[in-house]
Amino acid sequence: MTRGIQHVALVLMGCFGLLFVQLNRIQVFDAESLRDHPENTRTVQRDFERPRGRIVTADGVVVAQSEAAEGSFDRLRVYPEGDLYAHSAGWFSFNLGADGVERAWNDQLSGRTAGLQLSGLAGVLDDREEIGEVVLNLDHDIQLAARAALGDRRGAVVVLDPRDGAVLALWGYPSFDPNELAGFSGGEVNEAYRALLDADGDPLRPPTHREIYFPGSTFKIVTAAAALGEGVVTLDQPVFPEVESYQPRFTDRAISNFGGRTCGGPLRDLVRQSCNAGFAQIGAELVGDVALVRTAEAFGFNAVPPLDLPNTVASVMPTDFGIQLEEPTEEVPAGVVSDVPRLAQASIGQNDVAATPLQMALVAAGVANGGRVPVPRVVDRVLDARGRAVESTAEGTWRTATSAAVAAELREAMLLTVADGTARTMARDGWVVGAKTGTAQVGTEPPRSHAWMIAFAGRVGQAPEVAIAVLVEGLDGSVDATGGTVAGPIAGAVLDAVLEP
Repeated sequence: MTRGIQHVALVLMGCFGLLFVQLNRIQVFDAESLRDHPENTRTVQRDFERPRGRIVTADGVVVAQSEAAEGSFDRLRVYPEGDLYAHSAGWFSFNLGADGVERAWNDQLSGRTAGLQLSGLAGVLDDREEIGEVVLNLDHDIQLAARAALGDRRGAVVVLDPRDGAVLALWGYPSFDPNELAGFSGGEVNEAYRALLDADGDPLRPPTHREIYFPGSTFKIVTAAAALGEGVVTLDQPVFPEVESYQPRFTDRAISNFGGRTCGGPLRDLVRQSCNAGFAQIGAELVGDVALVRTAEAFGFNAVPPLDLPNTVASVMPTDFGIQLEEPTEEVPAGVVSDVPRLAQASIGQNDVAATPLQMALVAAGVANGGRVPVPRVVDRVLDARGRAVESTAEGTWRTATSAAVAAELREAMLLTVADGTARTMARDGWVVGAKTGTAQVGTEPPRSHAWMIAFAGRVGQAPEVAIAVLVEGLDGSVDATGGTVAGPIAGAVLDAVLEP
């Protein structure tokens, strides 16, 4: 009997130990991920009745604020600009939780941070609600220009300051009106939410940083960086043959130039002409899989960018190019070799390569910033009730993608692409503009493609002060639907808003 009781006691002690470990794992180690999970509404419900600070743009436009209301609660969250900032400021809903800045910066907006509480103690006689006002880096005029230029075409526009990572614009279409999710009527809010879930284009999901797409020829900047960094090419040597296509080893399928065109020459001309054949050959024969993957990851691929918004996704550069040859050939002995056809396609931004518009803006920013990819920052600072800064986001380098010398060579090639290449639509009087176009085949029938433009710009004799990525999704397969002809004018219109005196 005693032995039986001892066994029961040991089992109970073991169960208690497991329970103790699990509780600690949930409450300590998993606390942050559980709190930030999109389906967790407990934090929002806790703070719904509390005073809440405003969200404002860098130029003082109110994006979100709380207003007095009658009904279930004393305050209602209101979004004066409607859909314009839905993918950045997000929403704050009792039923659905929160997203965007409203979620990521909830503690600051509701006055729960130590800095705001200390500030409240210092101003205890002010009789003010100690809440935080979140000031964005987003510029209202640039954001408006991005929305107007993209129009009703599905896609995204991301604008950064490459020097410090400040996000100046973050726009994706389709968007939605967050006011529909912030009301008190649970039935109406849920109905609006279900309608958005069923809508074409998934408007609740920001294409800027939560969707990945074939980057097409914009990825050639990464391939060029790998080739220059490995020392296998310069801007002028070797000179690649003028051809219509390139056929990798181990396949009978050739990689053709866009529209069946003939192109070749040194690297500077391959970039200028966006030559598929030349870049496929560089990636497959000169750079190789190891160096290409390493360079892509140095730019940020295969890692989640440290954007200060929730649920940002990683861009993808495949790493499994090694294949086992079952039988040796005269060219290649038995063993593991690179999957040459897939590597050649990856070198031109196709096959399994996929990127967010944010990531491609960071590629442009890294080139513009001497090889250093900045930490992207939507929020600039947090103010207390008396307008004093109590918190600021830190500028910094996220990745060192290339050496300064390689970055300078890439800038030279992108400048030439604007001066006399596929990105002529990006030229602006009095400004130094470098760019790279992209037209990524989606692989559908009938053929469709994504149109891309990435670029940087700055004043003559000064460091570039803006980097931009534009994506237009799913265009028909016409040879006229290219990055230069479709995404270029959009990027140019946004650039004009940035560069206005």
